[in-house]
Amino acid sequence: MTKFPMTVQGARALEEELKHLKTVLRPQITQAIAEARELGDLKENAEYHAAREQQGMVEARIRDIEGRLQNAQVIDVSTLPHTGKVIFGTTVDIANVDTDEQVSYQIVGDDEADIKRGKLSVSSPIARALIGKEEGDVVAVQTPSGVVEYEIVEVRHV
Repeated sequence: MTKFPMTVQGARALEEELKHLKTVLRPQITQAIAEARELGDLKENAEYHAAREQQGMVEARIRDIEGRLQNAQVIDVSTLPHTGKVIFGTTVDIANVDTDEQVSYQIVGDDEADIKRGKLSVSSPIARALIGKEEGDVVAVQTPSGVVEYEIVEVRHV
């Protein structure tokens, strides 16, 4: 089975969500179903149908998270030696060669990606261009508006 890379923080967030679903939401939904059953006829009972639908969504999410965690290869970049190379999990400061605009991205798994929080998917074009390069290297990234060159300013193992 294929393993998918995931940071320690990403795995921890999924584990916390799974715990919340199992210990908080699941019992709440079970209680809501029980209360709705007490109201009588289930055919026309909107509360019952809504609770059953919510139960289905929660159970699907639980299965999804369990599957992701089972197939995850958790990588703790802070335990790896700092070589100055861009690898999965590192935080990379890059500067646009033309505009000198600097941005910082952490390269994470597909499930953890959130560009607004500076988390860049390992399968994104920028991350693919950066992986394996070192501090001081200039990489060319194909974007919709053309090729953009970035200089790798710093690679951090955070």
